[in-house]
Formats: sequence, structure tokens, C-alpha cells
Amino acid sequence: MTLTETLRYRGALGQWSWVLHRLSGLGVVLFLILHVIDTSWAFFYPGLYEKAIASYQSPLFTIGEFGLVAAVVYHAYNGLRIAIFDFKPEWWKHQAKAAMAVLGLTALTLIPTFVLMMSHVFDHYGEDDIYIMPLGEVLVEQIPFAVGMVLAVIAAVVFSGIVGVIVGSKTDNTGKRRGSNLERFWWSYMRVSGLLIVPLVFGHLAMMHVLQGVFDLTAAGHTVVGTGGVINVSGTATEFVAARWNHLVAGVAIWKLFDVALLALVTVHGFNGLRYVLTDYTMENDLLRRASVYVCLIGAVVLLVVGAGALLGTIDDTAIEMAIEAQARLRGE
Repeated sequence: MTLTETLRYRGALGQWSWVLHRLSGLGVVLFLILHVIDTSWAFFYPGLYEKAIASYQSPLFTIGEFGLVAAVVYHAYNGLRIAIFDFKPEWWKHQAKAAMAVLGLTALTLIPTFVLMMSHVFDHYGEDDIYIMPLGEVLVEQIPFAVGMVLAVIAAVVFSGIVGVIVGSKTDNTGKRRGSNLERFWWSYMRVSGLLIVPLVFGHLAMMHVLQGVFDLTAAGHTVVGTGGVINVSGTATEFVAARWNHLVAGVAIWKLFDVALLALVTVHGFNGLRYVLTDYTMENDLLRRASVYVCLIGAVVLLVVGAGALLGTIDDTAIEMAIEAQARLRGE
């Protein structure tokens, strides 16, 4: 509906900025779901994590990675624009110039970023002996995620129906829904958390997509970014994650703390943004509006619990051995 109504209305730059912000946010949330659950497998199911990384190294996800980085960069810069103008309404007359500046800054950031990312792609596909997961297997690997999302939607709709029977519609005599101080809190949270997220996300992108790419996660003998020279001896993605999470600076697991902050802020920010999008299109239907809220709540809780569970654990040598065996099975060795 966002796309069709935008094309029909043909609004000015402000509307297109709204559309791009919404679509880029949805893309980031979708990847967030995959990324958090997949990365948690490095602790819970090392074999599954190796398969997940193999799918990420396929041509389909390689193309998607460029789209993801573009979405993150634009969403971050445009989110900063929104936050600044929300706190400085007297600057609203400069919205059009600011929207153009966001597009320009996005392009300036993406050009060198994409050049460096392409160098990783060329280096990987230029090697003689590489494993490329067949497209069919890549798609099959995504089925559990799709099933999980469908089940979450069904559960949210059922629970919404039960709540509707118990409490009824939350409207006043004029047909308008009552406001809430909680919404004012979420408005502030989205702006403040967005400011905190930008340096964390950009740091993560720089380390995991630019300085080292997804192909380096399974490069035997390569150093692990951010660890001061620790070598990924086995060439498994599981050992790569273990090296980062177990790396201590002054006795502190800095990358675990970094990922904890990233997980908490991005998950709540992302799913609250998704709630805004879904409720925009369901405001006239109490059942679907409540279901939209519940499905976002389910998604956020699941990611926070699964991600925190992995971060609180320790990836040991047994997990790395399981990862080595999984890689051998993938390659038919």
C-alpha cells in the first residue's frame, strides 16, 4: 500500500523520504531477525551456524548484502534528520534541503563502502576452491524463518481475538481511541535510541562488511577483526564469533558488551518501528491493530531472549569441533 499509494499520489521529496525511510526500516528489521537468530546458533547449534554462513556467502545473499548496507546507511542518516527537526521545529523550513543532503551523504558513504565490499567479493569468487551453496538449498534454509514468522502472526491474531472478547474496543463515544503517555515515551525512545544506535551500527558495518566481509568468517589462518591479531585457525564462522566474544580488554569482553548494546537498542527500536508501520494500516480494525502490536512484541521478546542467551554463554572447543565437522559435511569431504 505504501508503494502503490505513493505512485498514485506522486508527492514531493518529503513523501519519497518517508517512503524510503519506511521501506529501508522494514528491510533492516527483516535482516535483524535472520541475523540475531543465526548468530545465536554459533553458541546453541554450531553446525546450523556454519550452514547459515554458507547461505550468506551465496550470490543471492551477496547481492542482498549491498541492499542491506544501503538501507542501513540511508535509514540512519534520515533518522538523524527526523530527530534533529523534531527537536528543532523552527528548522522545518529547511526540510527539503535536509532531505537532499541525506541522499547526498548516503551516496558519499556508499560509494567507497561498496568499492571495498566489491573487493571482498572479487577476492572470494576469484579463488579456485570455494564452496557455493546451491540456490535451492539457500532458499530451503530460509523456510524455518518464514514458518516462525507465520506462527507468530497466527498467535498474535488469536491472542488479539481473545483480548477483544475480554476487554472490548478501546474507543470513546466519538469513535476515537484514547491517547497514552506510553506513546509519548516511545516517541522519545525512537529519537534517543536512534542517536545511540548510529555509531554502534556503523561500527558493526565497518568491521563485518567493509574491513572484513562475510567471506572472511570462514577464512582459515586469517585474523579476526577487533581482536588484536587472533587467528581463526579452523576457518569456521563459529571460531570467528568465539574469538570476538572471548576477546578481553582489561578483563572485559568488549565485543560482547558491544553486541549486547546493539541487540537491545536495535531490537526494541526496530520492532517498535514495525509496530508504527503495521498499526498505520490497521487502525480501523481493533482485532488487527492489537495483533500488530502483539506480533511485534513476540518478535522483540524472542530476539532478545535468544540473543541474550547466546551472548551470556561461552563458545568452547567442542562447539568449534562441531563446526569443523559441519563444514566438512557441507563440502562433501
